[in-house]
Amino acid sequence: MSHERRILRKPADKWTGWSVALLAVLTGVWLAACNPHRGEAPPSGTPEVGVVTARPQKVVLTTELPGRTSSFRVAEIRPQVSGLILKRLFKEGADVVAGQVLYQIDPAPFEAALANAEAALARAESNLPPIRLRVERFRELLPDKAVSQQDYDDAVAALAQAEAEIEYWKAQVKTARINLGYTKITAPISGRIGKSNVTEGAIVTAYQPVPLATIHQLDPIYVDVPQSTTELLRLKKRLREGGLARSDVDETKVKLVLEDGTPYPREGVLQFREVSVDPTTGSVIVRMIFPNAEKVLLPNMFVRAVITEGVREDAILVPQQAVARTPDGEPYVMVVGPGDRAEMKRLELGRAIGDRWLVVSGLSPGDRVIVEGLQFVRPGMQVKATPWEEEKTVEKARDGGAAAEHGTPAGGA
Repeated sequence: MSHERRILRKPADKWTGWSVALLAVLTGVWLAACNPHRGEAPPSGTPEVGVVTARPQKVVLTTELPGRTSSFRVAEIRPQVSGLILKRLFKEGADVVAGQVLYQIDPAPFEAALANAEAALARAESNLPPIRLRVERFRELLPDKAVSQQDYDDAVAALAQAEAEIEYWKAQVKTARINLGYTKITAPISGRIGKSNVTEGAIVTAYQPVPLATIHQLDPIYVDVPQSTTELLRLKKRLREGGLARSDVDETKVKLVLEDGTPYPREGVLQFREVSVDPTTGSVIVRMIFPNAEKVLLPNMFVRAVITEGVREDAILVPQQAVARTPDGEPYVMVVGPGDRAEMKRLELGRAIGDRWLVVSGLSPGDRVIVEGLQFVRPGMQVKATPWEEEKTVEKARDGGAAAEHGTPAGGA
């Protein structure tokens, strides 16, 4: 009986051995997958870390705001008289100059109206001399009672009526001449004209709602960007409290970045901020003007304007790779403290400037911030600090003078 149980138990013992071996293999694979530094050998002895030294420097802070271009001037071409379009005298999409003839309306009816008014004026002027002579003759005869007072008064009234009729027809001639001039539809401004909404043979009416074409003046060109009132108030507060100083750079100068990320080669000028706040967005419109001789900027393009805020004289910048975050999301860095021991310092960050963070608080000048070798460092550990390779390059560049950096918003500064 015992021999039978021993025989039955052998297959189970063999299966158990395979299970244990398989479990060991899977456990090893799982541990290797969970190890974030697999393939890296743990350092022997004191770990070596690359550090950068926190140094205050002068930084020119800028704000990058999305905006849209708009034409400097826009003219919608509409006829001022009704008639038949005989010719279109421009090429669609071409540049036109002020005064250039764009359309020709059939002038024949207006030439006839002018001739009619001129003939009526000539007739009225021909009636004036005899009436004036009669008035003078009656004036001489009136003292001798050779004519009655009534006849004299009638002659004076006829003279006034003749003179008024002459003035009326003069006005009619002027109106007819103006209307004839309106048959040549000219460009009121210089700029680039778009497509034509009518062709030869079309009937147009005076001051019709649909324009014949539209001209945009593109040089210079406006850029309108919205700026939140929250950011505007924060900027004024920083300037008032001394966190920022006015820069040596002309703060009315503005730079532009195109939709594809290409910097616009010409600088613009800040013109004004809108006096009222848009209640739907809580922002004000900032208008700038840019030269656009090459016509790179077209109306309604999306762009990003770089506006100078001011200067932070004692800014501290740290590489972004040196900054880590606690489980609750608070940023911190590891520094090499007294006795070459690692310490953790919590930070308050401002904005990203290139590949670095602007530190609002948490670091002091001279602090050695660990950038490389963080995975082997824990607070209180003894470390060996060496200059970070990029820090060596920065030190060489610093010998030539202080560098000014430009930043884009990445949080509250």
